[in-house]
Amino acid sequence: MAPVLGCLLLLGLSGNILARAPPSTRNPNGLRFNLPVAHYETSSSADWGPITPLFGLAHAFLHVVQPHDFPEATVRKLIYNKFDIFSDYKEVVHYEIGLIVCASLGLLFVVLMPLVGCCFCLCRCCNNCGGEMHQRQKKNGPFLKKAFALSLLGLCILISIGIAYGFLANQQLRTRIRGARALVGSNMKDLRTFLNETPVQIHYVLNQYNTTKERAVLDLNNIKPLLGGQIHHRLKPKVVPVLEDIRTMATVIRETQVALVKVNSTLDELRNRAGELSANLSDIKSHLERSLHHASCSQNPEICDSIRQSLSQLEMGNNLKQLPSVKDQLDSVNKVLRTDLAGLAQQGYKSFNDIPEMVQNQTTDIISDIRTVLDSIGSSLSNVINHVPIQEVVSNITGYINDTEAYIGSYFYTLEKYESYRWLGCLVVCCLLTLIVTFYYLGLLCGTCGYHRHATPTTRGCVSNTGGIFLMVGVGLSFLLCWVLMIVVVLTFFVGGNVEKLVCEPYQNRKLFQILDTPYLLNEDWEYFLAGLLLQRPSINLTFEKVYSNCKENKGIYTSLQLEKRFNIDEHLNIQKYTEDVNNRFNELNIDFGNIVLLNDEGRQNLGDFVATGINQINYTAYLIEASKPPTKMNLLSFAENLDRTASQLPQGTLRDSLMESVQSIKAVYLHQVIPLERSMSTLYQNLKTLEGTSSGLEARVREITVSLDSAQDFIQHNVSSIVIDESQAYLNTIIQYFEQYVQWAKDSITRKIAACRPLATVLDSAVDVFLCSYVVDPMNLFWFGVGKATMLLLPALILAVKLAKYYRRMESEDVYEDVETVPMKNLEYGNNGYHKDHLYGIPNPFMTSSMVHDS
Repeated sequence: MAPVLGCLLLLGLSGNILARAPPSTRNPNGLRFNLPVAHYETSSSADWGPITPLFGLAHAFLHVVQPHDFPEATVRKLIYNKFDIFSDYKEVVHYEIGLIVCASLGLLFVVLMPLVGCCFCLCRCCNNCGGEMHQRQKKNGPFLKKAFALSLLGLCILISIGIAYGFLANQQLRTRIRGARALVGSNMKDLRTFLNETPVQIHYVLNQYNTTKERAVLDLNNIKPLLGGQIHHRLKPKVVPVLEDIRTMATVIRETQVALVKVNSTLDELRNRAGELSANLSDIKSHLERSLHHASCSQNPEICDSIRQSLSQLEMGNNLKQLPSVKDQLDSVNKVLRTDLAGLAQQGYKSFNDIPEMVQNQTTDIISDIRTVLDSIGSSLSNVINHVPIQEVVSNITGYINDTEAYIGSYFYTLEKYESYRWLGCLVVCCLLTLIVTFYYLGLLCGTCGYHRHATPTTRGCVSNTGGIFLMVGVGLSFLLCWVLMIVVVLTFFVGGNVEKLVCEPYQNRKLFQILDTPYLLNEDWEYFLAGLLLQRPSINLTFEKVYSNCKENKGIYTSLQLEKRFNIDEHLNIQKYTEDVNNRFNELNIDFGNIVLLNDEGRQNLGDFVATGINQINYTAYLIEASKPPTKMNLLSFAENLDRTASQLPQGTLRDSLMESVQSIKAVYLHQVIPLERSMSTLYQNLKTLEGTSSGLEARVREITVSLDSAQDFIQHNVSSIVIDESQAYLNTIIQYFEQYVQWAKDSITRKIAACRPLATVLDSAVDVFLCSYVVDPMNLFWFGVGKATMLLLPALILAVKLAKYYRRMESEDVYEDVETVPMKNLEYGNNGYHKDHLYGIPNPFMTSSMVHDS
C-alpha cells in the first residue's frame, strides 16, 4: 500500500506543484531570503543496534547459497507474460539452484529422520544399536567418555546459540510488527507536513517580492544620496580643489591685509623711534666730546684719545627713512577686501552641494512611474499563484492520505492478531528445541556429577544412571520433533531467502527500478511509462530510478519529475519586460546642472584686483636688508661697559664723574630705546617675509586658479552628462539587480527545494526496505538460520548422546576378568560368552565389595 501511496502522491503533485530554493541566501546588497524548511521525523532505514551483525550472518549464508545476480531477463518475461514454464524453467532452476538444494536437503531430512528414528527404536528393542544393557570395558573407555561428553557439550552450546537466535528473531519480529503502526503514523505525518509546507513555501517565495520591492522603493526614496550623492562624489575631484584654492586665496588676501597693516604701522613706529634714538645718541656724543675737553685729559691723554676715537660708533646702524611706504598697497588690498571672496566661494560650495537635491527634484516623475511598474510586477506575480490550484490538490491528497491511514489502521488489529499466532508458534518451536537441549544438559550434568571412579558399569550410581536416561530422552525427543522443526525451517528459509534475493537486494541496488524503467514494459505504447503517466509525453527520459534518486537527495518535485517539460517556470517568472520598462524610464532621465556657478564674475574680478594691488612689486630685498641691520653701529651696552672700565682708570674728579654719567645715559638709551627698536625691527622682518611669500608667484597662482575654475565650470556645464549617465545606469542596475536576484532565487527555489520529495522516497523505503525487509524478512532469516542450525546439529548430538549414555547408565552385565592382565575367563557358569550377571546368581561383585570395604 505504501508504494502505491507514494506513486499517487507523485501523480497528484506533478501537474500543480513547483519546487526549489536554498534555505538561506544573502546577496551583496543586503537582501536575505529564508525559505521555510519542513522537518520530518521518519528515518528511511531501520536501526537494529548491536544485533545488526547477526542479520549479516544470514545474509552471508544466503550469498554463499545464492550468489547469482538478479534475473532481470526472467522477470521481464514474467511481466511481458512471455514466460513459458516448459521452456524457461531452466533459468529459474539455475537461479534458484542454491535454495532448491538446501530446501531439498531439508526435505530429505524431514523424510528420513522419522524413518531412521523408527528403525533405531526397533533396533534397540532387539538389543542392537546400543539397546543391550551390557558394556564391554576397554582401556580407552574413560577417554571416549570424556571425548563424547566434551563433544556433546560443544554441540549443545552451538545449539543453544541457534536457539538464542531464534528467540531473539522471534521477539524482534513481534516488536517491529507492533511498531509498524507508529511507522505508518510517522510517514503519514511527514506526508501531511510535506503537503502543508508546499503551499507555504510557494506563498513565501511570492511574498518575498514585497521584500524586494520595499528595498527597491527604499532606494528610490533615497535617490538623493544614492544617485545625487554619487554624482556629487564623482565631481568632487574636479570641483572641490578649485573651491578650496579660492577659499585659500581669500584667506591669503586677509592675511596679506593684516601683514600690510603691521608693516605700515611698524615702519611708522620705527621711523619715529629711530629719530629719537639718533637725537639721543647725538646728545650723548656731544656730552662726551665736551667732557673730553676737560683739563684732566692732559694728565691722561691716552685714555681720552681712546674714548675720543670710539665716539664715531655712536651713530644709527640703518636708515629706515629711505624705505618707501606701503600705504598704497594697503589701500589697494583694503579695496579688494570689500568683496567677500570667501563668501562667494561658500556660495559656490552651496551650489555644488545642492546637486543631490537637484537630482531628487528633477526625478520625481520618473520615480513615481517606476513605483507604478513595480506594483504591476507584484500583481502579475500574484496572478501566477492563482493559476496553480495548489490548495485544491493539497486538499484532495490530504483526504486520500486520511482514507489510506484509516484503511491501514483497520487491518492492524488483524495483523497483530495473526502476528500473535505466529509468535506463539515460533515460541513453541524454540521451546521444543530448548527442551531437547535441556535434557542433554541435564544428562551431561547428572552423568558428570554421578561419576565414580571405582564404579563398574553394573554398579553405577543413581545420579549417573539418571544422566544416561536424560540423554536418551533427549535422543527420543530429537527423533520425534526435529523433522517437524525442519519443516518450519524449510518453509521460512525458502520464503525468506527468495524475498531477500528477489525483493530486498534488488530494491537496495535499484535493479527493481531498472526493471520498471525498461522501455515499453508496462505499456506497449509508452517508451517511458512514468513520463507517459505523469507528463503525457512517454518519449521523455523520466525513469523510476531517477525520480527515486532525486527524491532521496531531497530535490524538488519540479526537478525530480522534469516538470519544465510541462510547466515552464521561466514564462511565469519572467520580469525582463518590466525591467526593460524601468530601464527605458531611466534612459529618459535628463538632469540639468546649468545653474551651478562655482564663482561669479565679481569673484573673478576680485582675484584680478588682488594681483593688481602691487604687493608683488614691493622691493622686499631692500626692506629685509634694512630690517636685518642693527639699530646702532655698535652694541651700546658693550660700549657703555668699555667706557665704564676706561673711566674707572681715571682719578677722582670732574672728568670721571662726567664719563660715568654718560655711561648711565648710554645704558638707559639701550634699555628703553634700542631693545624695543630691535623687537619692532624683528616684527617688521617677519611681516615682510610673510608678504614676500604671499606675493611670490601670486600672478601665476591666480592664473592657475582661474584656469582650473574655468575648466571645472565648463565640465559642469557641458560634460557632466556622461557622469550622470554612468551613475544613473549604476543606480538603475542596483534597482534591477534586486529583482534579478529575487527572480533567480525564486527560480532556484521552485526548481530545486520547494516540495522537496524526500518524504515520498521515505514512504517507499518504509514500505519495502524498512517494514518488509528489515522488520519482517531480516528477523525471519535470522530465525530460520538459528533454528535450522540448531536442528541440524541435533543429528550429531543425538549420536553422541547415544554413545555417551552407555557410559552413564547402569548396565545389566559387564565383562569379568581373572587377573590384572585382563584375560577373560572361559567359564560358561558366569553366563554366555563369559558375561557375568550378578542378578542371576545373587553373588556380590568382588570388585564392588572390595571397593566398599576399602572405602569404609
